[in-house]
Amino acid sequence: MAESAKTQSVPAKKAGAKAGIKTGTQTPTPAPASSRTKTRPEVRFRMRIRKGDTVALGPGKVELLEAVREHGSISAAARSLDMSYRRAWLLIDELNQSLKSPATVSEQGGQSGGGCVLTPVGESIVRLYRDVEAQAEAACAKQIDELIRLIRA
Repeated sequence: MAESAKTQSVPAKKAGAKAGIKTGTQTPTPAPASSRTKTRPEVRFRMRIRKGDTVALGPGKVELLEAVREHGSISAAARSLDMSYRRAWLLIDELNQSLKSPATVSEQGGQSGGGCVLTPVGESIVRLYRDVEAQAEAACAKQIDELIRLIRA
């Protein structure tokens, strides 16, 4: 049970007897307005393309490509996703090894500190993946609405 939904026994001395609070127990604190309002459940498609035991392409790699495009480096992209640089580098490497042409090109460090950019293949991957998600959601809208109606409010 959430802490705010519990009835808490608080001695008057600790709760603020000087401020005129009655002794005994306090009434439960109502849930914040945001948790009382009806919000539509989040629906996400998690398409993955596997090559053997490897996920050649999936939502995490696409999100990482988008972060590389936005931040211009693997390290900055990793930080923005709360991911280690090593994990991000391994994902990019695994993706590039799975493709006929790489999705990213990295430049060695130097005066400008290096960086990483998406290739036209990388840009196509992001666009196509997001298009598939949007089209799948649109094609399944009726079924998604029916499933959502089965979920407790």
